[in-house]
Amino acid sequence: MRRRSILTAGLLAGALIAGTAACGSSDDNTTNTPAAEPEGTVTWWDTSDATNEAPVFKELIAKFEAANPKIKVNYVNVPFDQARDKFKTAAQSGAGAPDVMRAEVAWTPEFASLGYLSPLDGTPALDKADDYLAGPVGSTRFNGKTYAIPQVTDTLALLYNKKLLADAGIANAPTTMAELKDAGLKLKAKKVEGLYLNPGGYFLLPFIYGEGGDLLNVDSKKVTVNAPEAVKGLETVQDLISSGAAAKPALTDGYNNMQTLFKEGKVGMVINGPWSVADDLSGAAFKDKSNLGIAPIPAGTSGKAGSPVGGHNYAIYAGSKVIPAAEKFIAFMNSAESQAFLAGKLGLLPTRTSAYDLPEAKASEIVTAFKPVLEKATTRPAIPEGGSLFTPLDTQYINVLSGKASAQQGLDAVAEEYKKLLKGWS
Repeated sequence: MRRRSILTAGLLAGALIAGTAACGSSDDNTTNTPAAEPEGTVTWWDTSDATNEAPVFKELIAKFEAANPKIKVNYVNVPFDQARDKFKTAAQSGAGAPDVMRAEVAWTPEFASLGYLSPLDGTPALDKADDYLAGPVGSTRFNGKTYAIPQVTDTLALLYNKKLLADAGIANAPTTMAELKDAGLKLKAKKVEGLYLNPGGYFLLPFIYGEGGDLLNVDSKKVTVNAPEAVKGLETVQDLISSGAAAKPALTDGYNNMQTLFKEGKVGMVINGPWSVADDLSGAAFKDKSNLGIAPIPAGTSGKAGSPVGGHNYAIYAGSKVIPAAEKFIAFMNSAESQAFLAGKLGLLPTRTSAYDLPEAKASEIVTAFKPVLEKATTRPAIPEGGSLFTPLDTQYINVLSGKASAQQGLDAVAEEYKKLLKGWS
């Protein structure tokens, strides 16, 4: 408020009262107080790789705190496979939930449907909303409102050891499943495993999509996971393993086994995403970074190269006490400049169109290799139950690979679980 002398105030008192009665306010006595700067401590649950990715995210946090001294960030790395249930438990109880959550794309509609997320439309968090790629945005909305912003997008590709393929007489990465099998057998003849397939349901999707199948038909509310196309995809996996073109995977800790063998140069090809590349390049087989090849997943008999769209979103807990600070934090973390920084450091795929034009992203060979794969990838169902689809798929995929069920039997069992989960679906 402006300082004025007591005398002036006294002389103007009558006029002020009259003015207040007539107009409700006086220009002479009104101040435009700027909105208070957000402040407080923002707890962020990050579900990225603690070894390779987390240190880079911490670099961004340090930059944010330097630019925003009134806001501190409490960084917590939560194992990805524990984060969904841990967040739901904390949000339901009203105690212990983070202010900001790195949510897998399938979790966002689920959390929003339960009332656990703060809507972001019209907030600083949703800065330059039209700059985001259409695919990643699809997972951020529920019932017409935006509940998250797309942090990173990803997909699966065929990663391969160029030297091992060349030594086996394979000039180019395989483009069809038949060529993939042939390449695997040629590598096997050279005393290395040809292909290693992680026995997780998400990693089965390329084979289902490649045959023209899908888990669900959302428009008709029909479960399609056990349709002939999906069964054919799973049988393709069985054939790759039984023929010796692919190694028999470890059914527990399969992902880490795959990574170890690939980094040591004991397997020629794997199916993985951009998040794995930093880890791959730490291995002895890729001391020469140019030895790592990245190509689209080979097409199935449908002629389609099937890769799922994955990724993660920033979401704010509805019960947070520091929502304005959380909004400012994720706006910074998800700027085009921050996304390009992550692309340059880690090869993560930006969700902002403009980030791809920045020097750090343009210079990343990983981003360049994955971008065309992403452009043709298949979007997963954005439904509240999406985060629950993989539990039965994971279980039955293991059962099929271990010989406890045929491909049809395993996927029939998944379909039954889906129908229990999705009320009213056929």
